[in-house]
Amino acid sequence: MLLPGDDRTYKLAVALAVNLPSVEDPAEAMELVRQAHKVCPYSNATRGNIDVALTANGRDVDERSDPVAA
Repeated sequence: MLLPGDDRTYKLAVALAVNLPSVEDPAEAMELVRQAHKVCPYSNATRGNIDVALTANGRDVDERSDPVAA
């Protein structure tokens, strides 16, 4: 997505909806997504430069509990 910024600029944002049908426990699904986001080369390359919203099986993943994102 492109988000409008100040002075007629734009910045990138990503909404990543992860579907893990074999993981029924919501907490486990969120932790898997959190851990994957921590080691993903694309996430590491863009961390701090692009707003990212993560969901796991339809539930928001709170990145604040991720020590890398904090």
